[in-house]
Amino acid sequence: MNNKLYMVIPCYNEEEVLPETSKRLREKINSLIEKGKIDKESRIVFVNDGSKDKTWEIIKTLHEEDPVFSGINLTRNRGHQNALLAGLMTVMDYADMAISMDADLQDDVDAIDEMIDKYLDGIDIVYGVRSSRAKDTFFKKATAEGFYKIMNSMGANTVFNHADYRLMSKRALEGLSQFQEVNLFLRGIVPMIGYPTDVVYYERGERFAGESKYPLGKMLSFAIEGITSLSTKPIRMITFLGFFIFLVSIGILIYSLVRHFMGATIVGWTTLMVSVWGIGGLILLSLGVVGEYIGKIYLETKARPRFIVEQFLDEAAQREKNEND
Repeated sequence: MNNKLYMVIPCYNEEEVLPETSKRLREKINSLIEKGKIDKESRIVFVNDGSKDKTWEIIKTLHEEDPVFSGINLTRNRGHQNALLAGLMTVMDYADMAISMDADLQDDVDAIDEMIDKYLDGIDIVYGVRSSRAKDTFFKKATAEGFYKIMNSMGANTVFNHADYRLMSKRALEGLSQFQEVNLFLRGIVPMIGYPTDVVYYERGERFAGESKYPLGKMLSFAIEGITSLSTKPIRMITFLGFFIFLVSIGILIYSLVRHFMGATIVGWTTLMVSVWGIGGLILLSLGVVGEYIGKIYLETKARPRFIVEQFLDEAAQREKNEND
């Protein structure tokens, strides 16, 4: 089995952590080459997602100092999911397998060994899954686990406690390339590919340096993106909600007629206000959900590019492409 590995790491303003990240990943990839688990032409690919600091300059320097490092520079910031997809799609033609991970060193690099072992045993997609959240605060643990439970309950099926730390074989990458939607949620799309899958459990560490790119507000936005990109359950819920309110309205009508014939014709102020505000709020909420889907349809029909690669630093890959041409 071919075993050329490309590690894809999206980067946005990661100048503080890149020197240490590159050091640890170089040690890991050299170790894997020495053990004969991966090809000597394997690469570490940093994807610069329109960083405003010196991230791209650092990536170019790393590439000049050691060819094991490659770089992909996007024309502008496209977001984590698009940057990750850009890296995977760019290396697809050169890699036998690709591992995606974050640049902040929270993902345990030692889990890569087990991922590759499973790939060599015939597994196409290996998910890196957190073994526990013992180091998280109560709030962080509750919101993070709630995120996965809500996502799954709303129809966006994901692997519990798995982010974007995963190994994908070449044919899995080719399968991913057939998903053309603009609104990306890779944690939900990758399980749709199929092929043999497995998991590797690891303990997630603290961020080495810099600030988290996913605070609570962005995580909520990410959850909404995932749900509306992969599931129509929210719209179906509006249908059931409308049916329920219709039944309630019939009940209120019957109640009003009964009260009328009993001589109690004065309508209560509280009941009226609760009804008006309640129905009004549900209408606005329903319009918001429908509008979210319409907005996504609008973006999909335009078929705008999900990313544009300005530069790809990898002489070996370019040489291979030229030979094939």
